[in-house]
Amino acid sequence: MWQQIYDPLNSFGFSTIAAGIPVAVLLAALAFFHMKAHLAAGLALIVGIVIAAFVFGMPVAMAGKAAGYGIAAGLFPIGWIVLNIIFLHRLTTLNGYFKVLQNSISGITEDRRLQLLLVAFCFGAFFEGAAGFGTPVAVTGAILIGLGFSPLAASGLALIANTAPVAYGALGAPVIALSAVTGIDLLHLSSMIGRQLPFFSVLVPFWLIWAFAGFRGMREIWPAILVAGVSFAIPQFVVSNYHGPWLVDVIAAIVSMGSLTLFLKVWQPKKIWTSTALRNRNDNSKDDIKPEPESEEKPVLASISVAKSWMPWVILSVFVFIWGTPFFKKAIDAIWSWKYAIPGLDKMVMKMPPVAKEPFLEAAVFNFNVLSMAGTGILVSAIVAGVLMGYSFKRLLQEYWQTIKLVRYSLLTICAMFGVGYLTKYSGLDATLGLAFAHTGVFYPMFGTLLGWLGVALTGSDTAANVLFGSLQKTTAEQLGLPPVLMASANSSGGVMGKMIDAQSIVVASTATKWYGHEGDILRYVFFHSIALAILVGFLVTLQAYVIPFTLMVVQ
Repeated sequence: MWQQIYDPLNSFGFSTIAAGIPVAVLLAALAFFHMKAHLAAGLALIVGIVIAAFVFGMPVAMAGKAAGYGIAAGLFPIGWIVLNIIFLHRLTTLNGYFKVLQNSISGITEDRRLQLLLVAFCFGAFFEGAAGFGTPVAVTGAILIGLGFSPLAASGLALIANTAPVAYGALGAPVIALSAVTGIDLLHLSSMIGRQLPFFSVLVPFWLIWAFAGFRGMREIWPAILVAGVSFAIPQFVVSNYHGPWLVDVIAAIVSMGSLTLFLKVWQPKKIWTSTALRNRNDNSKDDIKPEPESEEKPVLASISVAKSWMPWVILSVFVFIWGTPFFKKAIDAIWSWKYAIPGLDKMVMKMPPVAKEPFLEAAVFNFNVLSMAGTGILVSAIVAGVLMGYSFKRLLQEYWQTIKLVRYSLLTICAMFGVGYLTKYSGLDATLGLAFAHTGVFYPMFGTLLGWLGVALTGSDTAANVLFGSLQKTTAEQLGLPPVLMASANSSGGVMGKMIDAQSIVVASTATKWYGHEGDILRYVFFHSIALAILVGFLVTLQAYVIPFTLMVVQ
């Protein structure tokens, strides 16, 4: 058994710097040295093992097992989602269905700003609520690239849009996990987060269009942006405060999508925006995309109705929603689910105070519940849709193999990224970074929010960040006289803004847009948006902590 050590160098400043080296190596390799993502992630993983073993004292074999556990967790469920969503997208592209779908979206509006709003914000929020874990970025990124958006625009804007819905993603999984680790009432947490994020559900659509088209381009369609944001924010507040975290995003996304579509039937901007490139930015990313060889089969687009073109995505939505329900998960896991307690790691790492209230042993059990994984639901939907689109089972197998070859390096990257994340968790590197934030005293509402942002940036998941730092947020809030529910919620609300810079999401985006090897370009583009929005969440939490009366804004 090994106890985590949070200040191995007997200087908290130096220990914090050491803990941050693997993350710094990863970001620098991607953003500044332009390394390929799978090589950068592999390098960061090696550096992380060295730091964990020779600075923080973790046994080398244990560090290797933690990295291996992360690699397996990266492939299932995240890599499994990416592989199968790209498979479905490939099927719809080869037979012309996707082209007709693009035309149908253009039929609602030819304005690229409004298409972006519909696809990235409204449609993406639905997939975040139903499945989460990379699904919305994969789906919306693929649709945007098909609509003609440049790879940088499609990748970066899909990531920016996938923020405000994240805290209630995967049918409320992050909030449920936060309640489990903190002991705070689930509905109190759901309500508190629902008094933070609706402000950003209104802001993010404006931010999204500003990032794409500039201030003037945003101002020209402000009524539509306001409709999309407000029609999402109000249901988000109502459902989170009066029902719970489970269906917040699903209901809000449906209301927002319907409201915006109806609004566009009676209103269109005076000037139609036709460019798909980013405004005020030298965006030549389209030049990096090599056209795929055309299929020998020439689809007859006239024979494909709009209803048929949407059919694969409707099937996907239905299957993803079913796969996300707790009842279905429990039922299908009862059929078959394999759990493997990793010897030499499971219950062999002890998390210590002040990160935890009292010492406890970290579990390390790989849950291979492949039947109930969201990626399996996507695969089943792809097969069903493929058959209905006229593919034979032999052809489906051939295209699946081609998809595996297409995304192999992305899968390697995702696995290595998760290896880094799990290594930092079990070695205590992430806890050392978290404790550094907890030493900020009266400024803790801001830095506690940024701690959630850091957690998601490191782990790639708001759920994982809540598990990682939730108890620390509660303990620190109690020590500083702040409402524990406020800071626990801030961990989740701040974390959503870190979603756009976590390495896994960036790899998903680059894969969905076929912009392989440009993860560093995407990271550099979205980083400012991520930190700026996280700081704004921190300002709101600070107001809730010290200025706004608790009876109005903070659940007691």
